[in-house]
Amino acid sequence: MVQEFKSGFIAIIGRPNVGKSTLLNSMVGEKIAIMSDKPQTTRNKILAILTEDNYQMIFMDTPGIHTPKNKLGEYMVKVAEQTLKEVDVVLFVVEADKPPRQGELEIIQELKKINTPVILIINKVDLVKKDSILLLINEYSNLFNFHSIIPVSALNSDGIHIIKGEIRKVLPVGPKFFPEDMVTDQPERQIVSEIIREKILHLLEKEVPHGIAVEVISIKNKENKNIIEIMANIYCEKDSHKGIIIGKNGEMLKKIGSLARMDIENLFGSKVFLELWVKVKDDWRNKEFYIKNFGYQ
Repeated sequence: MVQEFKSGFIAIIGRPNVGKSTLLNSMVGEKIAIMSDKPQTTRNKILAILTEDNYQMIFMDTPGIHTPKNKLGEYMVKVAEQTLKEVDVVLFVVEADKPPRQGELEIIQELKKINTPVILIINKVDLVKKDSILLLINEYSNLFNFHSIIPVSALNSDGIHIIKGEIRKVLPVGPKFFPEDMVTDQPERQIVSEIIREKILHLLEKEVPHGIAVEVISIKNKENKNIIEIMANIYCEKDSHKGIIIGKNGEMLKKIGSLARMDIENLFGSKVFLELWVKVKDDWRNKEFYIKNFGYQ
């Protein structure tokens, strides 16, 4: 008997910094979303596509649901909450080493407003003992009627096959929405800008990264040299931040460019020449024009 083809959209939601982007990358086996140990790394809704013989899963990595402090934060929360109304399955990601907090309780209240199957993903199980995971499962079971609860370590890809199996159970019968070889809806410029932003998040501390936006000005293929030339602007909110990003004698900016270039070369399968400039846009996160101009719309 031929298995029916199933397809659908799956939202990955949760508080900031619980590992949603790491889970997304593990699910599709490709680096689609940037990862950082800093909260609110993901700003846009990112689509990642996994196609197998009998199903197509379209994952949406959403910004973390949090109390916004500026217009960019308000946009991020709106994107995450709107996604809940558009999908076939919800993956609610929480951390194994933390009990349900106010943020999780607020998300559960939102989940009670929809009829979509919700799978609870208890992430970072490699950080805790088994007994505490069982207690956490019991605690969450009393808060909401989850379709299933799956302990995983997204970083180590442990439990990923179990998640896929549970999603497939509740996916509707449907068509292939995207070509088999397509793994994301993100344009090349957006992926490149996010790679650069990821390196800044890794290398710089405290408040500087949250005030960062990256705009790719041009991507040119120099065919005769087999080199891709990329020009990009890094925007920050203060002159003091600009100095930190550039670093003494330009060392920090060189380091950002070097790390970003390696990932971009893997993306394109070609040599890359990357040129970066740093510019100041005061308080851009509260200005609609800049939020839209930097691709958050």
